[in-house]
Amino acid sequence: MSRSKKIKIIIAIICISFLQGMQHSVTPILGSIQAAFPDVSVSLIQLLVTGPSLLAMAVALLSGFLVTKVSKKKLLLFAALVALVTGFLPFVKESFALLFACRLIYGITLGLAMSLNGVVVAEFFQGDERVQVMGIQAAAVGAGMMIINAGAGALGKVDYHTSYWINLIALVAFLLLFLCLPDTGRVKTDKENKIRLNKDIYILTGVGFFFFLFLITFNTNIALHISGKYAGDSAFSGLINAVFSLIQILAGITLGRITKIFVKQTMTAAVLCFAIGAVVLVLFPGTAAMLFIGALFCGLCQGIFMPTYVVKVTSSVNPVSAAMASAVTACGVQMGSFISPLVMNPLSKAFFGEVSTGRVFLLAAIGMALLGAFLGVWQARTGDQL
Repeated sequence: MSRSKKIKIIIAIICISFLQGMQHSVTPILGSIQAAFPDVSVSLIQLLVTGPSLLAMAVALLSGFLVTKVSKKKLLLFAALVALVTGFLPFVKESFALLFACRLIYGITLGLAMSLNGVVVAEFFQGDERVQVMGIQAAAVGAGMMIINAGAGALGKVDYHTSYWINLIALVAFLLLFLCLPDTGRVKTDKENKIRLNKDIYILTGVGFFFFLFLITFNTNIALHISGKYAGDSAFSGLINAVFSLIQILAGITLGRITKIFVKQTMTAAVLCFAIGAVVLVLFPGTAAMLFIGALFCGLCQGIFMPTYVVKVTSSVNPVSAAMASAVTACGVQMGSFISPLVMNPLSKAFFGEVSTGRVFLLAAIGMALLGAFLGVWQARTGDQL
């Protein structure tokens, strides 16, 4: 494959990653939305971020079969169009119901992007090059989240409605996907090349579920967690989220070196980073410098974990089964993301007698530490390098 073709494919992968990052386009303005709709519960406000995961689960699972009927390029172009339409429909009417519905429908985009991004990488890149490109993909997710969070936060500083203009990114993604991503047709199966999953995929699905159950607490709570003079400031919230995303870029760029240091314990090291970051957030909710440090550790977690996780998933099955394996694990990821506020807030109430962002972060830190312990033991027993 020529260098120019590789560059075009990497551009397409970056676009898919930006479509994923659009899940957090409302993250920095959650406080403003809560103020605009005071009768809506906090958990329902938080579901604007995690709600798309509900439909994304079904779409991700369906994509494992869709790729045998429709090309990945056509599915991804459709995903970009859905993101564009649902991003601008809330301009039509001041309605939480409309905004909520659009966020749920965006789940179609999220499901297709999450399940197919790693598959596109696995289709065109092998070996160490696959790890490197997955690092680029993770960096692109971080860049997308950073641009989207900072942009939406800045646009929504005066009026949260103007933050919707950030969804023009979907139009750019559509055009670049059309121009850069080769159309390799549908995935072909036969008697010798059947879709088969194994035990590792189901274990990884559970790992993805718990990882995002805890990780997404950063995105759903950070805007509400900030205290002191920056409380309620969407621009500052956007900057905190931008730091969370920026470190993912750096982690993705250096992923090859990171995996050589931690080898098969790379995912373990990643989840422990979140535990450290969450504890920092709990202890210093009103100190800007410490909030940035907490966001840095949390972002480092996602930047290292997700590309390593996807490489592990796509390498655990034969090429024909890669799409289905990605789809199944994406369902675990999206389920954890979707139910996080519905689980973590009641747990905070049950253990501490109150629902607060600090208590939720503490529970997430404990959960990530336990997940890290499990991964440490499981990965030590496997013979692979990730």
